[in-house]
Amino acid sequence: MTANSSYLIDRAAAEKAVRLSLPMIEEAMTLKEVGESGFLYIVVMDPLRTPANSSFEEAVLYEHAIGDREKWDADYAGFARAKALVAWRTGMDSHKVQELQPHLLAAKDTVLWGSVVVDGIVVGVSGANAWYDEAFAGTVAMCLRALAKAGVVEARKSGLFLSPR
Repeated sequence: MTANSSYLIDRAAAEKAVRLSLPMIEEAMTLKEVGESGFLYIVVMDPLRTPANSSFEEAVLYEHAIGDREKWDADYAGFARAKALVAWRTGMDSHKVQELQPHLLAAKDTVLWGSVVVDGIVVGVSGANAWYDEAFAGTVAMCLRALAKAGVVEARKSGLFLSPR
């Protein structure tokens, strides 16, 4: 399958959104009530790559690990990817799917939650308590949406259509 990629949400924008979110995330991770692993993994999906036009692997835009992966006590990357997959496939936060529409879960889907969908932007996080994973995913998604909005404002200065790259 060949799919377009988002013009304004590319790998560089995803990296920047994570970087903007990290001060809050890293400060929160010092609190025991947030989670005790000390590790976190973030997965950001390309909003134009959907199950209708690409594979999950093709849709993964950016991944970021916090903490020394050699010391991980669990597969946080695998969990974050599995959470992102549920949200990406259904177009809904993983918690919403599990609590309100569990009939949309498929074989081998995770029953962990901590991924969000914000206006088509999917982010999955694992390593903290699920409600904080969800908050961190939402933070990254909102920063990414803000960067896209800023990109449109900048693009309008050059004309009415986005120029090819």
